[in-house]
This record gives sequence, structure tokens and C-alpha cells, in this order.
Amino acid sequence: MRFGIFDYIDRRAESIPRTYDERMVLIQAAEAAGFYGYHVTEHHATPLSATPSPAVFLAAAARETTRIRLGALLFLLPLYHPYRLLEELLMLDNLSRGRLDIGLGRGISPFEFAALGQDIKVSDRVYAERLEIVWQGLWGKRIDHHGEHYQIANAPLPMDWVQRPHPPLWYGLRNGPDGSLLPARRGMNVVTLGNDERATQAITRFLAAWPTFAVERRETGSIVDAPMIGLVRGMFIADTDAEAERLARPAYRAWFDNLMWLWKENNAFPGIPLSQNFDESIRDGSLVVGSPDTVRRKFLAQANRCGHNYLVLKLAFGCFTHAQEMHSLELFRREVMPALLEAHPESNVVAVNAA
Repeated sequence: MRFGIFDYIDRRAESIPRTYDERMVLIQAAEAAGFYGYHVTEHHATPLSATPSPAVFLAAAARETTRIRLGALLFLLPLYHPYRLLEELLMLDNLSRGRLDIGLGRGISPFEFAALGQDIKVSDRVYAERLEIVWQGLWGKRIDHHGEHYQIANAPLPMDWVQRPHPPLWYGLRNGPDGSLLPARRGMNVVTLGNDERATQAITRFLAAWPTFAVERRETGSIVDAPMIGLVRGMFIADTDAEAERLARPAYRAWFDNLMWLWKENNAFPGIPLSQNFDESIRDGSLVVGSPDTVRRKFLAQANRCGHNYLVLKLAFGCFTHAQEMHSLELFRREVMPALLEAHPESNVVAVNAA
């Protein structure tokens, strides 16, 4: 079992500079605790995210840390020029001295796409073409692509990846059987969220698809032998169950209000596998709140049931204070992590070598 952070950096009452500063302290504490990675989200035109440019924030985090891996879950690939994205990813891999993880997603919000002048209805085709271009840039020094949306003639990529042959790729598992095929074929690590039943089904489908493409992955030079399988869980720990619930209930509501803000502006509701109801989220396992004993028990049960080897915590959200988030992280480090590591020792996850 490995551990990471999944972070929306949603807006709160404090100033944005203060939020940025306090997040750096949180990331440094996670690094000191032995966390594998920190993953920021990408969202636009919404208070759900104060980091609409993940690369800018990750560049700052790269200079404030030395060991923890850094990435986005996910860079919204249809919203980028793929050559420009490759240049930014190369910069991040070098700025972090080989600690970049690359998540590439499609996005689900038509309103965020519209804010950038893009049509989400064609995002699947756009994603597929841009992924091919990014794939070229991961393995080669030039981009030569002639497709529906891009004509790139032998464009050089003078920079080198620090990680050899390139940083690991991540993919968000989608609903339905086809959502497992792309990451299994390309040799990507994966992450999923939602209730325990949905997460278990998504992970099971992915694990079933993985051996099917072993030959194809070998032929394309996949760097992943044993994929990391991430499970995102909202979490808050306090000294007692009552205190944890008292603080987490309004924080979850504030976060969900931020999640819904742009959708409400457009009289719509997002198609997401998360409940706006705090109690339902506790019951279905997507939110884990309580004392260290309670959280330890729930995470151990989920680890046995869901099949993940990477627990990715959404532990800073809504109206929590920085002090409350730091205390929650410290309780997790001291009283929950050891039990999870004892029950589920670190699995054979691919290591990427730096030059």
C-alpha cells in the first residue's frame, strides 16, 4: 500500500496566496510522512479550483519539496495543444528532478470547455488524437503527426526527460467495460473514486483487462509491469468521532457547493459518482470520517474489499482550517498508516529510473 493526496484546492474564505502557502506546508508534511505522491486537479471557471493551471502550481511545489512525486489527476488533454503540453511536462520533470507523474483525462464539464472555446461533444476524438501526439513525445525527440485536428511536421523536442524512458502515465477509470481497455493497453496506472461498490467493479474490470494486453504493452515498450491502482477517498480525522463529524459535515457541504457552483449557474447537475449528502457518502465509503480507530477500521476494510494498492486522500477541502487539516494528516500518519502498511505491505509497483 502506498499513500497520496488528491487535491482540488477549492476556494475558501482566506486569500488565495494564503491558501497556496498553506498547501505547500501540507505537501511538505505529506512528504515527511512518506507519502508517494501529490496530485492536483484541473478545473476552470469555477471556485472548485484555485489552480486552473496545474503546471504552474506543480512547478512551485517542485521547488518546495525533494522526494514526493508530483502530478495532476488529470491534465484535461482536450484543452491543450499537445505539443505545448509536452513542453510543459518536460519542464516539470526537469524542475522536479524526475518526480513527475502524468495524468491525462478527458473532462466532464461542458461549461468548463465552453469557457475555453471548446466543444466537449468532440472531446473523445480530440483526446484520442492528442494522446497519440503526446505518446510520440514520450518516446521520441520529434513530433510528426497528420490527423483530423493537427498537422505537425517533424517538430523537434530538444529537452530530455529526467525519467527514463519517460514519466509514468495515469488514467481515471471510466464507467463501463471500455473504460478499462485504454489504460490496460497503454500500460497506465489508474485511479478511481465513488462508492465502494463502484470502485470495486472498476478495479476488477481493469485487473481483468490488464493481462489481455500484455503482448501489446511489451511491443510498445510499456514501462509498467505492476500498475498502481489508486482509490480516492475523502478523509478527515479528529480526536473523537463526534469532533470529526462536527467539523467534517460543514466542510463537505462547502466543498460540494464549490463542486456544484458552475453547474448551478447553468441549471444542470454533474454526472459524478459522488453524493452531495454527507451521511450517504459516509455509508457508501467515499468519505471516511472519525477518530483514528474508526478511520483505521474503515480503511482496512476497504483495502480488503476494493483491490487498490494506492490510497489517495482528499484531506484538505471545504471550510477546514489549515490547522485542522494538518492535525488530521498527523493522526493518519501516526495511527492509521502503520496498520495499513502492516496489513498491506508496499506492493511491487513499477520504479522509473532517473538518468
